[in-house]
Amino acid sequence: MVQVETKISSLFINGEWHDADSGQTDAVTNPATLQTITEVAYGGEFEAKRAIDAAKTAFTEWSEMSPRKRSRIMYKAHQLMLDDVDRLAEILTTEQGKPLKEAKGEIKGAANFLLWYAEEANRIYGEWIPSSQRRKRILVVPQPVGVVGAITPWNFPSSMITRKIGPALAAGCTVLLKPAPETPLSAIEIVKIFEKAGLPEGVLNLVTGDAKAIGEAMLSSRDVRLITFTGSTEVGKYLMRESADHVKKLSLELGGHAPIIVFEDADLDVAAKLTLGSKYRNAGQTCICANRVYVHESVREKFSQKLIEHVEALKVGDGSDPSTDIGPLINEQALEKVENHLNDAVSQGAEVVYGCSKWNGELDGHFYSPTVVTNVTDDMAVMNEETFGPLLPLQTFTDEDEAIAQANNTDYGLAAYIFSENLDRSLRVMERLEYGIVGVNDVFPATAEAPFGGIKQSGIGKEGGHHGIDEFVEQKYVSIGMHK
Repeated sequence: MVQVETKISSLFINGEWHDADSGQTDAVTNPATLQTITEVAYGGEFEAKRAIDAAKTAFTEWSEMSPRKRSRIMYKAHQLMLDDVDRLAEILTTEQGKPLKEAKGEIKGAANFLLWYAEEANRIYGEWIPSSQRRKRILVVPQPVGVVGAITPWNFPSSMITRKIGPALAAGCTVLLKPAPETPLSAIEIVKIFEKAGLPEGVLNLVTGDAKAIGEAMLSSRDVRLITFTGSTEVGKYLMRESADHVKKLSLELGGHAPIIVFEDADLDVAAKLTLGSKYRNAGQTCICANRVYVHESVREKFSQKLIEHVEALKVGDGSDPSTDIGPLINEQALEKVENHLNDAVSQGAEVVYGCSKWNGELDGHFYSPTVVTNVTDDMAVMNEETFGPLLPLQTFTDEDEAIAQANNTDYGLAAYIFSENLDRSLRVMERLEYGIVGVNDVFPATAEAPFGGIKQSGIGKEGGHHGIDEFVEQKYVSIGMHK
């Protein structure tokens, strides 16, 4: 694996790398081995405030720079990222745990966001609206929001960064980035890429450390005009409440509880293979992964058999091993949640048909075997909460209306999936599902060119596509009177 320095200056403020004022550091741990990888700076309120000041100062020049010049820097960052895929993927796997092949895919996807928004920087169009009055002209002028506070998660520590800072920078905003404490190394590398690409000082700032203190600095500052966050619904609600004093804009991608509906007319081979890919990618630590599967009772046995055959072939282990399919969970708390959900289900009558244990390999990390349970009921925790681990519950249904009602019976509304070879049914069910993202015979909907985001308690706003840049733009209405 790639070699990392034993201690890293991880605060990037106004174009310079710093240690924390206090000298404090925080350990970064490999979840597969539980060994310390390195120490990074443990910054807090004062460092965050300096970063906000730097972003505010840099905003004028960056926002007034031509979109073409901004896009050139982003094009270069995109290429630098692609040129370094292997090393960046190794760093990601070391700190986060996902298999190396998945990490490489994430790095390429992260680079794609930079490419997409390098192009979108030149397409932020205004409007000239025909006036109802002869001597009035009406213009709508798009302008960047201002300083952005970006808070990113550990499960996709590269792509979630570029999905936020890509449109922010393209729109002309400046950024304070706070990555998850579990995975700061990927954030450091992305900032270094932008530094190498020629991004002006103060445009992108990075502060690692005390999540609460850094977040409160963003919330209390009148200069931070937008907070973009990916994480739990609980934290998203907190950000909404605390943003009220300054009426900040918010873009929130929150928790999910994705259902998969397998109809009797589905291609069961495709459905089983893709359900496996959705559930066990990143060890189930994905906000849009299958959290509950509803299978028509007439195909339950066939589908379950095909699914379990695929699950049995999965290899658990260190993500740095090219043959590994499932890496570790991020920490001990994640392991405990999977066990609690499983124990709750079994105590209420669920049947374990595969798995059901921590992985007892040669490594000391947070591993759990891929597990499948049947005979689940709606009152079990696994059917109501986001497990975020490799535990898959199967439940049957008898008709279309029942399946839709079961799928919609949640406060979450991020992603849902349908397997059917009937086009009429697919369109009909898609329209009735209360989710921001619906996959039809597809469980990998995330892509740079499409809007990504949920409804209900899964968030507000969209990331990706031309819609994603709208979050970082204010529309200024200009009314021009003509008096001659």
